[in-house]
Amino acid sequence: MGIERSRRPVGQARLRAVASALLDASTLCAIATVRNSGGHINTAYFAWTPQFRLVWLSHPQAKHSQNIRANSSVAIAVFDSNQAWGKHDRGIQLFGAASEVGGAAAQDATRTYATRFKHYRSSDLSAYRFYEFRPRRLKLFDEPAFGPGTFVTAKVGPGRHLTWQDTRIYRSSS
Repeated sequence: MGIERSRRPVGQARLRAVASALLDASTLCAIATVRNSGGHINTAYFAWTPQFRLVWLSHPQAKHSQNIRANSSVAIAVFDSNQAWGKHDRGIQLFGAASEVGGAAAQDATRTYATRFKHYRSSDLSAYRFYEFRPRRLKLFDEPAFGPGTFVTAKVGPGRHLTWQDTRIYRSSS
């Protein structure tokens, strides 16, 4: 298998459009956390903001919540689990930091979450807290948008700004 690097940048508007579509493709994400005792992965329903921040609800004593308190470094994967092998695949990986939120940030998270999940009722989940993920980097895999085996990496800047960093195309050896 060969890896090709493309020097052709992907524009900010296209990066935003593809990233937004990928985050809309599923309401579930996989959250990877780590601390001295090792790694952990958890799935959660999530909502996201135009700045590509993700929010979810979790119990503060859950292992991933404890890990976030000890080490804020987090990776998240979002993909539609109904994809079929051999068809055009899509998914997004996000790398950054997460924390439990309170005060005004928790109110913002509540609004964001309630917008995506119409049946959400905060009173039903009083033992849970909101967590917010702030990405530094995105890795986009959208074969219909970029072509087969193509991964596009972008840096997340202030506001909604995405800056292309790298494109790698993985090809089978013939």
